[in-house]
Amino acid sequence: MKISTITINDIKYDLVSVNTVIVGTGAAGYNAADSLYDLGQKDICIVTEGLKMGTSRNTGSDKQTYYKLTLSGDGNDSVHEMAKTLFNGGSMHGDIALTEAALSAKGFYKLASIGVPFPHNKYGEYVGYKTDHDPRQRATSAGPLTSKYMTEKLEIQVKNKKIMIFDGFFVIGILQNKDTAYGIIAINANKVDQDNFGITIFNCTNIIYATGGPAGIYETSVYPISHTGSTGIAFEAGARGINLTESQYGIASTKFRWNLSGTYQQVIPRYISTDMEGNDEKEFLDEYFVEKGRLFDCIFLKGYQWPFDPRKIDNIGSSIIDILVFNETAIKGRRVFMDFRRNPKGFDFSLLNDESYTYLKNSNAFQQTPIERLEHMNKPAIELYMNNGIDLYKENLEIAVCAQHNNGGLEANIWYESNIRHLFPVGEVNGTFGVYRPGGSALNSTQVSSFRAAQYIAQNYDADPMSEDDFTNLSKIQINDLKKLADCLTENINNTNVLQLRKRYQKLMTKTGAHIRGLQEVTEAVNTSLKELKLFKENTCVNDRAYLIDAFRNRDILITQYVYLCAIKEYIEKGGRSRGSYLVRDDEGKLPMEGLPEIFRFKLDDQELMKKSCSVSFNKDSLKVNFDWQDVRPIPTEDNWFENVWSEYRKRNIIK
Repeated sequence: MKISTITINDIKYDLVSVNTVIVGTGAAGYNAADSLYDLGQKDICIVTEGLKMGTSRNTGSDKQTYYKLTLSGDGNDSVHEMAKTLFNGGSMHGDIALTEAALSAKGFYKLASIGVPFPHNKYGEYVGYKTDHDPRQRATSAGPLTSKYMTEKLEIQVKNKKIMIFDGFFVIGILQNKDTAYGIIAINANKVDQDNFGITIFNCTNIIYATGGPAGIYETSVYPISHTGSTGIAFEAGARGINLTESQYGIASTKFRWNLSGTYQQVIPRYISTDMEGNDEKEFLDEYFVEKGRLFDCIFLKGYQWPFDPRKIDNIGSSIIDILVFNETAIKGRRVFMDFRRNPKGFDFSLLNDESYTYLKNSNAFQQTPIERLEHMNKPAIELYMNNGIDLYKENLEIAVCAQHNNGGLEANIWYESNIRHLFPVGEVNGTFGVYRPGGSALNSTQVSSFRAAQYIAQNYDADPMSEDDFTNLSKIQINDLKKLADCLTENINNTNVLQLRKRYQKLMTKTGAHIRGLQEVTEAVNTSLKELKLFKENTCVNDRAYLIDAFRNRDILITQYVYLCAIKEYIEKGGRSRGSYLVRDDEGKLPMEGLPEIFRFKLDDQELMKKSCSVSFNKDSLKVNFDWQDVRPIPTEDNWFENVWSEYRKRNIIK
């Protein structure tokens, strides 16, 4: 690695020349760096907006799940069986599914070996349990903070290897030429007051892009506040997206952002709503449920049917809870809370069905109140909130239906290289999954994708970056354009309005492009988002340079939001209906319950589009979004005769 300066239009910029830049310090980014180093490529560095930021380090649930191949017991399982589970979620390519399955055990055992406390029995079997969309018992957990432990342990590996980390650098541009990436442009937050705004350039052979999901496009979100994502500038550079319509949503707390799955629901808390001032308290679910036992069972089932799923609406299924919470908050404008101190009105264990009753009986959880049941079954779930300033023994927990994970993202091949050569999106920013995925498979993907990218780079892309002169000549226009944009944003004499604008963008996405969608509303949102994007420079004011990075973050959010909304519109216009974790309004459909607004009228999708994936590309000059629908690739069937594979492996013909 070489650190120097370059001069463009009489402005000096810091320049870092290195083989590979890893963007992001989550579980995927750290594993990419650690794996590259172990594979022999040590000319690397990490660029991060903040070491303690990001989803991996700051998110979880009552028992955060990690999904991998079965590693205990006498049940049947195989790599291909796991690949089928992933592939059968719909709109997922079979070769990607096979890769995710094949390397799941390797990624898992590495984490266990570096100290992530996954439980095993006395014989060394890593025991599992069944999670959502899981036909086996492939799930495991290290508790509520599984991904945090992963990130922390991988960070130790990286720091022990003394891999350089550029902390406090926000990436604002990806440099590419003829569909090949060759660098990034970032702002050093510590130098933003300098004449060059702290713009720092990285000249590199490869970029491993581990920036997480597009959290910043939503207002109602369980993504940590410290995470917004950086998908927009990848679209701007020409990277294709895939399955952008497929995100996951569910009930979560809003003051402290956390998924309310598992035991939080299985103890059957009381759901209440109030007006915006916290008055007029009522148990609003009572208005819709005639049978009390059915209400209690629906709440219980939200524990392991946590993601909103339109298939679980009919016949008063568990996802009706999400519908009613959204109706109370977004439609009626009230606030909704879970109360663990008191049982729901009329609660009696005898009213539960066999599934709910047996679970609580086997758990010895017949205590008198939800908080007592929660303390008995999962005391760390209470302590988690206590550590974040919320005492469930004394106060209600405010909730909403929140964006939680993006199954789609940037498109890539089985080595996680995008259509832009030398650009490797890994982790959640990669569009690994389709419509449905097993709980915890996203954590597996952080390890699989980052290792595969490292493998490919170490064997095929080990060249030094281009010379400083060649790099300067190739990149000077784009660098100067972003410098001029920073000039423009900071020259506006009005008061800084960056955070107010972001709120406006996010409200639009949550209202029209989250788990409740309608063609008319989405079409209007596409037009609004495009207008906002065109007027970005004119509308944005940055009087305080401390907000310059936030202004560029807004720009990324706008590009991302616009492309995602266009993809949603395309899906609905192609005849796509309710599936995955979202409901599409259909005037010929049926209401989940009488008395609900027409926006909830829906029909389930016929699953024909689940046989296809949708690639999405963005033209930064025309601002047009193009779509390419393709049949999903099947799961490969290889001739795995050992001698042949061994021969090809020795010839270095596998990783290519």
